Amino acid sequence: MEVRGGQNGVADGAGLAEGKATHHAGKRQEETAHGSKVLQYLRLPFMPPMQPIQMVDLGGQHARIQDELDRALLDVVRSGAYIKGPDVDAFADELAAYTGAAHVIPCANGTDALQLALMALDIGPGDEVITTGFTFIATIEVVALLGAMPVLVDVDPRTFNIDVDQVRKAVTPRTRAIVPVHLFGQPADLDALLEISASTGVPIVEDNAQAISARWFGAAGPRPDAPQTGTLGALGTTSFFPSKNLGGLGDGGAVFTNDPDLAARVRRLANHGMQVRYRHEEVGINSRLDTLQAALLRVKLRHLDAYCAARIAAADAYDAHFADHPHILTPYRDPRATHVFHQYTLRIPGIDRDALVKELASVGIPTGVYYPIPGHRQPAFARYGYDPADFPVSEMLAREVISLPMHTELTPEAIAFIATQTQTQTSREAAKTQTQTQTQTQTQTQTQTQTQTQTQTPS
Repeated sequence: MEVRGGQNGVADGAGLAEGKATHHAGKRQEETAHGSKVLQYLRLPFMPPMQPIQMVDLGGQHARIQDELDRALLDVVRSGAYIKGPDVDAFADELAAYTGAAHVIPCANGTDALQLALMALDIGPGDEVITTGFTFIATIEVVALLGAMPVLVDVDPRTFNIDVDQVRKAVTPRTRAIVPVHLFGQPADLDALLEISASTGVPIVEDNAQAISARWFGAAGPRPDAPQTGTLGALGTTSFFPSKNLGGLGDGGAVFTNDPDLAARVRRLANHGMQVRYRHEEVGINSRLDTLQAALLRVKLRHLDAYCAARIAAADAYDAHFADHPHILTPYRDPRATHVFHQYTLRIPGIDRDALVKELASVGIPTGVYYPIPGHRQPAFARYGYDPADFPVSEMLAREVISLPMHTELTPEAIAFIATQTQTQTSREAAKTQTQTQTQTQTQTQTQTQTQTQTQTPS
């Protein structure tokens, strides 16, 4: 059970944010605006104690800012401006100021954002788009919807992000875009990707649905003014699905760009191809962020630094608990970037994951598996003829990854309970596996011995 409440909850939250622990290679002190906000956030009122552990605790998060959310909601209801109300443009301006993007175009969801970005680049039949299959299906799906060929490459075994060496090899004269996914909150190798883009002329479209607020330091090292992910490519996209680090109370998404022509094109495409009322310059789609979601997201944007800081602090605590466990591999953190932990995802090589999931559920700990079926194995993409042998890392991760609860409301007590149970159950499963292996080995040895004896016995 998760424990929240009273002065102890505040003190423990502060301790979580300020605590020091020894972490795996690649860990370093976060030096961004996030750190200055976490204590302020953790001192807001807590929910009643003894709440069940949740994979994502939106109720607890929203309870801290309920008055702000209520005011925003009622203001929209009273205004009557439910579509394209003033909050939509205000949110776009505030998000642009926060991220550093010159232009932010809100839309209906993260999938639409990806589709609009590719449409703005005129991608269609006969074109190729390089991306990864170890991601949510939307990244690949929009390429297929536009009639282009999704060229899938494998991922890096440490970051789980797109393998840049394979990207280089995959570029052809028909390549029209490269779509890296900043998976689980950690940026892909943007230095290498931008170099590939510059040398080939192929634009980068960043799928930033899971990493909003993350920063890319590159070789210069940590600094608070480093650019945010989603703003370095020709276009970037994000999702405001409720469980995201910046999540709405419904669906939503946005496209980012620093190019005014691309921004104008995305706006037109999202509005039925229309710029002047009732004059449609091209075939577009209908993809709008409604006013209510924009108003609520404006409230939550003011707390985003604190949300990310709380997630990083929770990840730090998890890392400390799992340090040196022989069967648990904690998330690698690229020192050239900020990891904002949309998910906290472990690797458990050699462990029966289904059994572990079941055991953790039995003690009240939810888990997630992102993603059990990589894109190259999805039936929807069978016509492309992907060979699983070309994706050994994605195959490995699909067998080994497991995500633990990760959200802004995790307390030290909850994290300790989750970590202790995860270590205990993982060790038990490892022991079972070892016993099974020994039994199989003994059986094979006995069979071989019997076969040899029978062969040597005179007839």
